[in-house]
Amino acid sequence: MNNPTATSTATAAIPAHPALLSIAVMGAGAVGCYFGAMLARAGHRVTLIGRQAHVQAVQQHGLRLQTATEDIHVPMEASTEVSAVQGADVVLFCVKSTDTETAARQIRPYLSEGALLLTLQNGVDNDERASAVLGDGHPVAPAVVYVATAMAGPGHVRHYGRGELVIAPSARSEQVAQQFAAAGIPTQVSDNVRGALWAKLVINCAYNALSALTQMPYGWLVEQGGVNPLIDDIIDECLAVARADAIALPDNLRAAVHGLPQTMPGQLSSTAQDLARGKLTEIDHLNGYVVRRARAHGMAAPVNNTLLVLVRLAQTPRGGPVH
Repeated sequence: MNNPTATSTATAAIPAHPALLSIAVMGAGAVGCYFGAMLARAGHRVTLIGRQAHVQAVQQHGLRLQTATEDIHVPMEASTEVSAVQGADVVLFCVKSTDTETAARQIRPYLSEGALLLTLQNGVDNDERASAVLGDGHPVAPAVVYVATAMAGPGHVRHYGRGELVIAPSARSEQVAQQFAAAGIPTQVSDNVRGALWAKLVINCAYNALSALTQMPYGWLVEQGGVNPLIDDIIDECLAVARADAIALPDNLRAAVHGLPQTMPGQLSSTAQDLARGKLTEIDHLNGYVVRRARAHGMAAPVNNTLLVLVRLAQTPRGGPVH
């Protein structure tokens, strides 16, 4: 997918509405900023919690949301302090999977009782890890995110495609789903979110590392000789581990994996973006998770393990130890 061309520039006003939610975005990267912008423009009170440069840009100009059809600035609150989650009805938990426990401990003293924490993260066990830290009284529901976004600079998020959520049942999930859908975020409540998380995990395992190691988008990858058979090998290993873990996956998953580049051919994986910025990737929670679960069942996952090791090597400073 080519970079979108903005066709309009405007500032989105925030209307008042009695049934609106107070929403905090913990970890205001590309995913959190996109969903935060969609919710804020619909009138919800949204507070982004992120880095200083990003927060300052949002405070001064609003969040710039650039899509294929528009280029707008959405006013909302922003803070560098984790205490800004205080009073939120819903927390969009969008930190990297490597930071789940640390971020959960940071926000725990400030969470309102009954506030719903939605984990909008890569990987399949972030909700369990966050819940173990937060304890009773702080409901956590996993969410599966299907969106192609990237940060184009401080206070500037670009949207390349899709934007739907699948969330697990909770006391507030139906209400949240209705509010999100009204804000233009298609949201489904599902009893098999674990299966949906695993389905996305398989997709991430198939493309994230390859995109990262080549620094190329999905569309280019699948046009190269030998890549599609390699993706099938990755899928086979993931499916074997999922079966061992008794995960119910959709019957058309293989077709969905191979169909991804058609819907977002110009997308670089989040792992590729992290690697390009010199940041720690989430590879241990993607291919690495499959490798760990395979070993727990006495199985091997050599293709996933190879990708895990290669990305670990690529993200390690020259001459440093590989973890």
